[in-house]
Formats: sequence, C-alpha cells, structure tokens
Amino acid sequence: MKCFQESISTAKDIQALNIDFEPNLVLCFISPQFTELDESTKMLRQKFPTAILAGCSTSGEILDVTVSDHSIALTAIQFDDTTVKLIVEDIPKVEESCQVGEALSTKLNGEKLKHIMIFSDGLNVNGAELVRGLRKGVAENISITGGLAGDGSDFAHTFILANNIISERKIVGLGFYSDILKVGCGSKGGWDSFGIERKVTRSTNNVLYELDDQPALALYKSFLGKKADDLPSSGLLFPLSMRDREHELPVVRTILGVNEEEQSLTFAGDIPNGSFVRLMKANVDRIIDGAQESASISSNGKGTKSQLAILISCVGRRLVLKQLVEEELEAVRTVLGNNTPITGFYSYGEIAPFGAFAPCQLHNQTMTVTTFAEA
Repeated sequence: MKCFQESISTAKDIQALNIDFEPNLVLCFISPQFTELDESTKMLRQKFPTAILAGCSTSGEILDVTVSDHSIALTAIQFDDTTVKLIVEDIPKVEESCQVGEALSTKLNGEKLKHIMIFSDGLNVNGAELVRGLRKGVAENISITGGLAGDGSDFAHTFILANNIISERKIVGLGFYSDILKVGCGSKGGWDSFGIERKVTRSTNNVLYELDDQPALALYKSFLGKKADDLPSSGLLFPLSMRDREHELPVVRTILGVNEEEQSLTFAGDIPNGSFVRLMKANVDRIIDGAQESASISSNGKGTKSQLAILISCVGRRLVLKQLVEEELEAVRTVLGNNTPITGFYSYGEIAPFGAFAPCQLHNQTMTVTTFAEA
C-alpha cells in the first residue's frame, strides 16, 4: 500500500501535486467553507481519472496530527491487492434511513468483502437507523465504520463527495475486497455522566419529547443555564448517555436541533421509549485518553503494522478541547507510530463497533479509529 497526503488550500495546490504512483482511492475531507470546491473537484477528476474520489464536509479536517479549517485534507491511496467499490444512495426521507442503509450494504456485499466505510449527510439522516440497515445487508463478520458529515458547529448544510457528485441527502459507501487486507476498528469517548438517570417517557425515533413525563427541552435547558441560549450548538458540550435493551453498553447521543413549540430535542440517533438517559459533561484528560485507547483497540491483533489510519472524531470533542484538540491526534500517533499516515475529520456522528467482534453502532462524542494494512 502506498499513500500520499496533502492539505489543499486552493485549486492551484491540486495542479502542483506530484504523485509517483496511480492511486485506486482518493479521500477528500472538505471544509464547508472551502471556496473553490467545484473547480477543485473537476481538477481532481482530471488528475486522478481512474481513482475513486470520496469524502464529505467536515467540522475540521484531520491530516497527520494537525486540525485545519477552510481546506481539503487529501489522501491518495494505491492498494497492492485490494479492490475498492463505491455506491451512492439517496436519502429521500429521514424515516427511510434504515432502508437506505440496507440497500447500500446489500449492493456492496460480495465475495472477499472485508470492510465497508460510510460517509453520510450529517443532518438529513437518522444515524442509528442507518447503521441498523447497514448491518442487515451484510454478514456479522463484515466490519463497518464511517461518520456523518459535519458543518463546523452551524448545523446548516453538509454534503458528501462521490466522484463527480457533491450533494446533501446522500450516503456514499466504500467496499474493500481483498484476501490480504487487515482492518482494525476502535471507538472510545471519555465523557463523564452526572446527575440522576431519567426515563424516556415519550419519543419518536430520534426526537425526544418527554423525560419522566416532563417536557424534554425545558428540563434540558434547566441543566444548561445560560448556555441554553446557544442551543443547539451548546448541546454538543452536554450530550446524553443512553442505555436500553439493545445496547449492553451505554451509547452517547448528541443534539442536532431543538423545537421550541413542541419542547422537543432531535438527536443524531434514536432515543427509544423506555430507555434511560443521563446528562454528560467533558473531562479533558479522559477525552484525550479515550482517543489513545481507541487507537490501541484498532491496532490490536492484526499481526502487521498499520499502513493507514482514518480518524473520525465528534465536533463536540473539538469544542471542548479547543486549543488542545491536536493532543488527541498526538495520542493516537503515539500508539500507531510515526510511519502510519493519518487522515480524517470532525463529524456529527461516528459509526464503528466498540472494538473487535462487537456490532457496529452509531456513536456521538467519540474518537473512532479505523486502521488498514495489507499483510
């Protein structure tokens, strides 16, 4: 496997790219504020006519141990003996997220399939239902990772990139087919739960209306104090820990929107009736330790050194860490070593198993690490 990486600030940077191999796959994680996107995409297609071009908008671009804005984090990859396939599906309605996920993974399913990576619109999708559908379309031993596209902390417009397509309300899936490819996955958070556990007494899919028979938004605002004026973005700092019968381990759910009239909260994934939630807050040291633990989980048991790592971390972590944000990337680097190329993005939701042999889940406020190596 060969990799080439570059941070693209303008379309002219693409003209100057000098790569001494022909890539199969070019990953592009793109700031929504990047001003020359259409021109740059056309130039990338001309530069890499035989490669699959895939990626999405971000809440921060990751390249090596640097977080950038207003750029494209580009990683060109040539696999030795791995085939990559791209499928794009529309998201007609949020309520159809499960069906869309199943359709996508079914189309990617095939002989020698080792892994599926997903980049999805970050706002017009129910991430938990999407993951449920993705799991239906393939065998349990096929690992699935990815993330929901970001838009800084604006929650206004996200998009995916798939060859010549730049669009919202779509999901792009990459299938990796090989006899020699080794894939590792890990996902950890580092947030602390506090306060009493409350029961979800009224919800529909990913919209929460009542906790303990009280209006959810009013109750949530009472915890936030002055920060309630900055919702929904301030909700990234205070996610919910949720447990129900499906999840043996609690998963984290982040707010995507609020409805004052209905007094409801909309989350990136389902909040089932009868589940139990607790408020969470940040612990900077534990967040950084969580990133390191995620890297450790992803690198165990492959028997060979990682040749590429894709990091997808939640925008809420970036808002909490602020100027320390690159420390979580450096924590990953200490595990993977200096020779593993690192790329990725800050997201509105992370898709990964907790670790080896665990089912894929939608997470919020986690750092997920996916490592690749051709043995």
